[in-house]
Amino acid sequence: MPFEPLNRRILIAGLASLAAAPALAATPAPALTVQDRALVDRAAAYLEGLTEAKGRFVQTDPRGYSTQGALYLKRPGKARFAYDPPTGLLVVSDGGVVSIQNSRLKTFESYPLSATPLSIFLARRIRLDRGVVITRVTRRNDGFSLTARDGSRKAEGQIVLDFTDGPLTLAGWTVSDAQGQSTTVRVSNLQRASGLDSSLFVLKDPRARNVGRGKM
Repeated sequence: MPFEPLNRRILIAGLASLAAAPALAATPAPALTVQDRALVDRAAAYLEGLTEAKGRFVQTDPRGYSTQGALYLKRPGKARFAYDPPTGLLVVSDGGVVSIQNSRLKTFESYPLSATPLSIFLARRIRLDRGVVITRVTRRNDGFSLTARDGSRKAEGQIVLDFTDGPLTLAGWTVSDAQGQSTTVRVSNLQRASGLDSSLFVLKDPRARNVGRGKM
């Protein structure tokens, strides 16, 4: 799969960022019912209690192309998405910066965690009523979904967080970018973990190391 700028934006939309967009007029969020708010509070409590976890993911881009890999979460702020070969992709959040490395094409990019949808469920305190506007709560037979947008920057785009019941589990998310294209990430076998190695959440630009060696 060629990793051209379009595909890079797709990856960023899926795991690392709501695509940059011009400001748009604020639209009032519909009032949530008491039942809706109870589900929002339940989701926030679950995410806040998910201090360490690991599992698998499948990412499907707007063209229907799927990639998969292993994920690791360590709140607050840390995550690792290791794509299976031959993709050559690795996405790591170290608590402040989300880095994207393509070892096959030898590219490396970084973005502030605060500018990405990962920050919604990696924050120290999960506040789905501050900075994030919940615009819809959708119930399903096996769980529910929360549709959210950025309440502070009014950026175009949204994220839908999916949860399953019995027990309550994060099942994935869908991010819509500024062009209205959606990238879906489905999570499977998400299990609570403990003692995840801190090295999982460190990703340095390999090109910087190579430059340093060249000057020796």
